[in-house]
Amino acid sequence: MNDLAVDVSLVVNGCPWSGALQPRLSLADFLREVLNLTGTHLGCEHGVCGACTVLIDGQPQRACSRSPSAWTCVKFTTVEGLEGPLIDALRAAFSERHALQCGFCTPGMLITAPT
Repeated sequence: MNDLAVDVSLVVNGCPWSGALQPRLSLADFLREVLNLTGTHLGCEHGVCGACTVLIDGQPQRACSRSPSAWTCVKFTTVEGLEGPLIDALRAAFSERHALQCGFCTPGMLITAPT
């Protein structure tokens, strides 16, 4: 890492993570490329479409427009980290009713549905 790296400490899906990241790295790219959590999709990359939505401290937020400087001591939940009877029922209903269509924006919909 070079001198411009930002030290971050965070929790993703209940697992702590600390390290240094480049300030231009988006949360979506961090989740996909560093943690290999590919359920968070990138669509417009401008925070408009919602495909990259994750929970940040329990609130739905766009992951494509978040940079490491704002991540200190934050809790993130991705679609992979959703648990409980409500999300199980939503996943079953999406599958049963063919709500997935192409499936690209499904993670963002599942993240925001219970909130």
